[in-house]
Amino acid sequence: MSLEELTVQRAERGSKPDSSEKPQKLTKLGKPSWIYIFKRSLREFLADGCTDLAAALTYFTVLSAVPMLLAMVSLLGVFGQGKQTTDAIISFLSDYAPSDVLSVVRGPITELTASSAAGLALVTGIVGALWTASGYIGAFGRAMNRIYDVVEGRPLWKLRLINLVITTIMVVIMVLMMLLLLTSENVLNVVGDFTGVDLSGFAAIWTYVRWFVLLLIAIVLIAILYYATPNVKQPNFRWISPGAVFALIMMGVSGAAFTFYVSNFGNYNKTYGAIGGVIILLMLIWIMNNVLLFGAQLDAEIQRARELHAGIVAEENIQIEPRDDTMAVKNLEKLDKLVEEGKEIRLSNDSGMNMQKTASKSKNINDIDLS
Repeated sequence: MSLEELTVQRAERGSKPDSSEKPQKLTKLGKPSWIYIFKRSLREFLADGCTDLAAALTYFTVLSAVPMLLAMVSLLGVFGQGKQTTDAIISFLSDYAPSDVLSVVRGPITELTASSAAGLALVTGIVGALWTASGYIGAFGRAMNRIYDVVEGRPLWKLRLINLVITTIMVVIMVLMMLLLLTSENVLNVVGDFTGVDLSGFAAIWTYVRWFVLLLIAIVLIAILYYATPNVKQPNFRWISPGAVFALIMMGVSGAAFTFYVSNFGNYNKTYGAIGGVIILLMLIWIMNNVLLFGAQLDAEIQRARELHAGIVAEENIQIEPRDDTMAVKNLEKLDKLVEEGKEIRLSNDSGMNMQKTASKSKNINDIDLS
C-alpha cells in the first residue's frame, strides 16, 4: 500500500490522539518500551534517509542565511553605527565559531554593515528572508511527513499560507535569537543612549541572562517546527518534548565537539584550500539539521509506543490522523488515470503486435502452399 493510500485510510478512519488508553506520562512506558523507542528511532532515521533530508535542509538554511543576516545587521544598525554592529558580530564569532568559519563570513558582514541605507536594507532583508526561509519550512515539513509515514494532503494554497505564517514567526524568532547572541554591553549602552533609558545596571548581568532567554526561545522554535510543519494532527501543542530536549542538548554537544575537532585535528584548509571554511560551515549546519530530525524521529516513536500501549496496531505505521488528505486523494485519482492511460497504450500495442503476428503467420502459410 502506498503512502497516499495509507494517508487517505488514516484520514477516513480517524484517530483519538488524546485517548485515555494511551499512557499520558512518559514514565509509564517502562524500560522495555524506551529501549524499543531508541532502537526504532535509529532504524527509522536511517530508513527514512534523514541524512539526505538534512542535506536538503542545509541547502535551504544557506539560502536563507544572507537575507536573515541582512535583516539582523540592519536592525542593529538602527540603534548604532555600522562599525559597532560589525565589531559585535565578529567578536561573537571569534569567541564561539571555528576560525575558518569566521574567515568566510567576515567579508559579507563588513559589506552589509558598510551600507548607509539601514531602513531599506531592513525591509529588503525581511522580505527576502520570508520568501527564502519558506523553502526551509516546506522542506522541513516534507521531512516530518516522511518521519510520520504520511504524504502532504493540504491544498497548495493552504500549505503555502501556513508555511508563510510559520516563516514569519520563525524569522522574528531567529532575528531575536541573533540579537540576543550578538548583543553585548556596548550595544546595550548604544540602545540606551538611543532610547533614553538607562540600561547600565541591566547590562552588567545581561551577558549571563541572555543564555537562559536564548534557551527558552530555542525551545519555542523547535516546538513550532515539530508541531506545525507535518501533515499530522499532533495530540496537543507541547512547548517542550523529549525530542526537542534531546535535539537542544545534542546540538550543543555536537556543535562544541565539531568546533573542538576542527580547531585541533581538522586539516580542511590543506585538503580543500580556500573553500575549507565553507566546507566546515556546511558540515556544521548539516550536523545541526540531522540532530533536529532525529529529535523529531524520537517524538514520533514515542507516539508509536503510546499507540502500542493502547492496543493500536502501529507496529508498521504510526496511526496518528493526518490534518488533511485532499491532495492525497487527488494524487491517487491522477495516478489511476495515468495507470489507465498506460494500460490503454499497452493493450493497443498488444493488439497491433497480435495483428502483425497473425499477418506473419498467414504469409508463412501462403508461402508453404505455393511451394
